[in-house]
Amino acid sequence: MNSGREIITLVAERQDLDQFRRKNWEGSFEEYLDVVRADPRVTRNAFERVYDMIMSYGTETYEEFRDKRVRYRFFSDPEDHGRDAVFGLEDALSALVNAFKSAAQGYGIEKRVLLLHGPVGSSKSTIARLLKKGLERYSATDDGALYTIGWKTPEGVQWCPMNEEPLHLIPERFRPDVLARLNADVAPGEYLAKVTGELCPYCRYVYSQMLREADGDWTKVIQNVRVKRLILSEKDRIGIGTFQPKDEKNQDSTELTGDINYRKIAEFGSDSDPRAFNFDGEFNIANRGLVEFVEVLKLDVAFLYDLLGASQEHKVKPKKFAQTDIDEVILGHTNEPEYRRLQGNEFMEALRDRTVKIDVPYVTTLANEIKIYEKDYNNETVPGKHIAPHTIEMAAMWAILTRLEEPKNAGLTTLQKLKLYNGKSLPGFTEDNIKELREQTINEGMQGISPRYVQDKISNALVAHPEAKSINPFMVLNELESGLKHHTLITNDEQRTRYRELLGVVKEEYENIVKNEVQRAIAADEDALKRLCGNYIDNVKAYTQREKVKNAFTGQYQEPDERLMRSIEQKIDIPESRKDDFRREIMNYIGALSIDGRTFDYKTNERLYKALELKLFEDQKDSIKLTSLVSKVVDADTQAKIDVVKQRLIRNYGYDDESATDVLNYVASIFARGDAKPTA
Repeated sequence: MNSGREIITLVAERQDLDQFRRKNWEGSFEEYLDVVRADPRVTRNAFERVYDMIMSYGTETYEEFRDKRVRYRFFSDPEDHGRDAVFGLEDALSALVNAFKSAAQGYGIEKRVLLLHGPVGSSKSTIARLLKKGLERYSATDDGALYTIGWKTPEGVQWCPMNEEPLHLIPERFRPDVLARLNADVAPGEYLAKVTGELCPYCRYVYSQMLREADGDWTKVIQNVRVKRLILSEKDRIGIGTFQPKDEKNQDSTELTGDINYRKIAEFGSDSDPRAFNFDGEFNIANRGLVEFVEVLKLDVAFLYDLLGASQEHKVKPKKFAQTDIDEVILGHTNEPEYRRLQGNEFMEALRDRTVKIDVPYVTTLANEIKIYEKDYNNETVPGKHIAPHTIEMAAMWAILTRLEEPKNAGLTTLQKLKLYNGKSLPGFTEDNIKELREQTINEGMQGISPRYVQDKISNALVAHPEAKSINPFMVLNELESGLKHHTLITNDEQRTRYRELLGVVKEEYENIVKNEVQRAIAADEDALKRLCGNYIDNVKAYTQREKVKNAFTGQYQEPDERLMRSIEQKIDIPESRKDDFRREIMNYIGALSIDGRTFDYKTNERLYKALELKLFEDQKDSIKLTSLVSKVVDADTQAKIDVVKQRLIRNYGYDDESATDVLNYVASIFARGDAKPTA
């Protein structure tokens, strides 16, 4: 057992005192100028800092539909082990990062509100949360360092309430010469120090008072200035703000720009004295960082004037004071109904003109939707409960189907479209066709079922069956269906009926999947497959070379076994008219391997492997008597064979004993009702 001293020693060994000192650096204004000269990046504006923060995590390129795409690692939330990772929204995230890049370079977007727009539950809040967390961490690193000023007074150092840039202390007329000196040693192409904006009302008041006392000597004023490292923190309301509209009748613009401190009016004698004002509105405290507006379009019109000035002019107007400079990213998010209301409101035309809208749709690729749910429902997060194979997959499949628009191609089903989007190849469809399918859509991904609804129903399924050791797809699909009756976001019976029909599509797909798995488990006899393959190849070789085959039992030569060859080829729908082509293709494949010095293995030819498995399944299913499970009358020999199949399901497909038994019983019932056709 560890003693208290050992635990304290453990912490002592791991703490980084040098890093702590760097984070809590404090010095004179002169020392700060040396910091700027050494690293001009400390003077970056908020957009530059956010963009650099995102890029500091690196990127990876990938190809989709023959186009080169970029994925930003920052949005995988690597620092928090993927807790807020965003999946499948590369287009939206690229648009957002490009907006930050444009704003960082001063191309105009820095004067806009960045508006994340999309349906409920599409990760808008998650993206905002990632950016806020990222800024907090980045500001604590050497690369993300920034600084602010304070004033030495008899009461102690009074720090700027708006975290402003220390270079604001340099009078406007001296700034060009000062910046030229600071940037004199900067290499071409490197970041140059710069300064924009003026002191906040509080600092301006203190500065003016000290300048009068110093008889106009600026050098004496800055001797009373202290500079410190600024670590952004949402919890401490330093550089990161969040504003959420309340009831329209109770909205107050002072929540954004600060309010008079009435207790201090008696002390300072005036409500226009900045020392009697709390510069603690969200715009004030978010200076140098980011402010998030939750459901921004629910703001009262009076708030919009502050928002417009903050975005376009980078200024806010606190009560009783002149317009005040701010430097912050304004990020809002809203859903589709609120945005439609904005479009129809002529009074909000000015806001529309100052908004960069970034669509954040629902995920439309199955693999990414599965990742969303597996992040919350896995062996670590759901201890003591096994999640049967395909449970998450089927729930995700249904969610995606509700979001896809009906294909304009009459020969393509919505399920096939889902599979194409997910990277599955279908006969007659190229990557160009898939790209066209996406381009043909109008509003795909902007409507349908939210991931939150699916997550709620998976949670229900986990607790609704306390006696079960595992949950299976039907438990979750039944929860999804029963919840449709009272789903608040389903506005009409037609939509509800369509969602139920799509659940039927998913159940049918699941049936095909588990039939296939059981078939493969039954046919997973390596020796039997090798024997069947060898027999088939011997006959095909003799057929293509117009020879006879030696019967291993009688020793006599006989014609190739056409019945055997066709029984295998028909399993993968090779028509009679194409059998010769297929057989020559197999022999050519074997010949090519031989030339390269490689030995033929049936597993390397996917079509032949599938055909052999289905043939072996057909030959063995009657001996295993799977349908006897339905009647509950199983002899010892049959039970032993079924147990072998069950163990293969557990070993090869991720089932546990309970879910493997359930699947075997389910597939047995399918065979019992006569639907025993193997799935190709």
